[in-house]
Amino acid sequence: MAGGGGALEIPERQKRGKIVRRKKKKRIGFRIDLTPLVDITFLLLTFFMFTTTMLKPQIMEMRIPPEMYAKVEVRASELLTLMLTADNKLYWYKGIADQNNPPQEIPISKLRALAVEKNLEPTVKNRLITVLKISPDANYARVVEILDELNQAEIPITEAISKEVDEKGEPMKRQRKFTIAPLTEEDLKLLQGEGK
Repeated sequence: MAGGGGALEIPERQKRGKIVRRKKKKRIGFRIDLTPLVDITFLLLTFFMFTTTMLKPQIMEMRIPPEMYAKVEVRASELLTLMLTADNKLYWYKGIADQNNPPQEIPISKLRALAVEKNLEPTVKNRLITVLKISPDANYARVVEILDELNQAEIPITEAISKEVDEKGEPMKRQRKFTIAPLTEEDLKLLQGEGK
């Protein structure tokens, strides 16, 4: 079978007594262009990158005034004090703590309701200052829980205050006053004097 150009002979095969000739399959030459596939892949990749939720840092935004140590005259009746002790117990009192007004323990689950109630009292509405005194040995997670509850309390407080109007006839704006201070020896003596 030397020398080309002859017709291709297809071998014959017998199938149950019959002679069957194979038909030559026509091969169609084709080529796949992968350029659009690459474009689509990058489009999908960027789509999923932009729509996925990235891990957000667990931080809490707090604004601190530039004059941190300036003394401010405050009426005792406009002061709500929260104290977090080293054993992670939370106490509160309004005004000046003494024998007639001792600090009372409060669970964090009731802190939001207390903050709303005290901030919306008619005598101190929109003027109450909240002081959070924290022991250096207190659990940081507990502090974050307290701050979260106080922030959640701002929603109903702001709604109630915005329903009132000021002298100009515009809705009143919430003037939140909040500070963090260390728990002092005097505070601890006050708590120990109450047997806490």
